[in-house]
Amino acid sequence: MTDTTTAPAAGRPAAAQPPVALTVAGSEATGGAGAQADLKTFQELGVFGSLALTCIVSFDPSEDWGHRLFPVPQDVLREQLEAITAAHELGAVKIGMLGSPATIATTAEVLGRLAPRHLVLDPVLICKGQEPGAALDTDEALKAEILPLATFVTPNHFEALSLSGLEEISTVEHLAEAARRIHERSGAVVLAKGGVRLAGADAVDVYYDGETLEVLSEPKVGEVPVAGAGCTLAAAVAAELAKGAEPLAAARTAKAFVSAGIRQRLVSRAPFDSLWQGGSAAER
Repeated sequence: MTDTTTAPAAGRPAAAQPPVALTVAGSEATGGAGAQADLKTFQELGVFGSLALTCIVSFDPSEDWGHRLFPVPQDVLREQLEAITAAHELGAVKIGMLGSPATIATTAEVLGRLAPRHLVLDPVLICKGQEPGAALDTDEALKAEILPLATFVTPNHFEALSLSGLEEISTVEHLAEAARRIHERSGAVVLAKGGVRLAGADAVDVYYDGETLEVLSEPKVGEVPVAGAGCTLAAAVAAELAKGAEPLAAARTAKAFVSAGIRQRLVSRAPFDSLWQGGSAAER
């Protein structure tokens, strides 16, 4: 008997394809944070992940696990971004570690032209591998060139202080005020992370979009931050937005996803634990 079935024509999309998200981020060698965390998060949440690598961040185990930072050349970054944006219709873009004013300028130029519907910024303001002056230049460039492009921002405790101008964030009320100020400055939806930095039994984050303010909380798992939590939160928000979720729903899902990853965290010989992006699946 002759088989009359036909294979899909080359290049024809499948009946149901996942949305595509891009992360513009640095590699983190242990796999606990950075681009590795972003791509694992995208995969776990049903989104096809693409990556434009900005730098390689390593650690020096012989020097108290200090950071080592190796930037990607600007022409290489530009070519990655051009290839990705030519190949895919992006549902969302997540920006993580950029690392230098030059990288910020290149990223802003390309994404400014692209104008993605959802641009989630994890505003990594300081890298411990940078000299103080270089870090300050990078911080100012990020605020001037990337923050205005963002539609959703996920600052941690230190970043919320810097972006809001507050002198102290020690209560949920302070964190809410920081979220309001950052929204007023950027126009973006804000998910300000208190995490373990605020006193109390719960890890608290504050969502604010200009109208709705909501406190998101989960019981703390210890009092020490876990590597990859911030990267994963922003990546989870981007994944949910790419799938069509509303911002508040994306924030709630991301909070639950990160909390499960912290509960199921990975312990290693490094002096920090790492969030496991498979935590939600493990708990089901």
